[in-house]
Amino acid sequence: MTQPKYKRILLKLSGEALMGDAAYGISPQVTARIAEEIRELDLLGVQVAVVIGGGNIFRGVAATAHGMERSSADNMGMLATVINAIALQDALERTGGQTRLQSAITMRQVAEPFIRRRAIRHLEKGRVVIFAAGTGNPYFTTDTAAALRAMEIHADVLLKATKVDGVYPADPMTHPGIKKFDRLTYLEVLQKQLKVMDATAISLAMDNNMPIIIFNLMGQGNIKRAVMGEPVGTLVEGEAHE
Repeated sequence: MTQPKYKRILLKLSGEALMGDAAYGISPQVTARIAEEIRELDLLGVQVAVVIGGGNIFRGVAATAHGMERSSADNMGMLATVINAIALQDALERTGGQTRLQSAITMRQVAEPFIRRRAIRHLEKGRVVIFAAGTGNPYFTTDTAAALRAMEIHADVLLKATKVDGVYPADPMTHPGIKKFDRLTYLEVLQKQLKVMDATAISLAMDNNMPIIIFNLMGQGNIKRAVMGEPVGTLVEGEAHE
């Protein structure tokens, strides 16, 4: 049997991914499907950590545009990620998996506090670790939280699951026939201002040579394909990495 290319991964899920076709909230069906795919990796012996966004419930940036103070808006967004994390944890445990939920904002009744060494120990014991509440600080996105946690747990790769099948030079909806990038360097992402992840997350990944794969979560089995090293989505890496 082919072995996974990556042994420890950080999977970044957007909050919007949990909505399915709805305009708001959490789709139990979509959440259950994602949990099944993560459980499949778990059974292959892959150590899985997850960072999840909160945009399906509350977007701090959008609230700021309407006059809300940025720190307050971002704190609300971080709390929204905890709701999503609890939903994903429940779905994962219904598949038979073992999980731990760690929050960057202390809330001991529902989650452990984020402790790096404890998170790594959970991974080594075969538990899926879900990181909630972003970095715990305003002005940082969950993309940056994903890059940060990937470094902290020494992940082999950062997988960013989105609603598109990779990175394009322009919006494929308004530019029919445009081809996606199969591979990019960190500098190309920054110089071309491609909307892969925010610049802070890309810079952090570049400084630590953390490969990023951007792919379509809606494609059945795409998470496993990425972990197995099959060509899926767009790979972002350093110049010298082969």
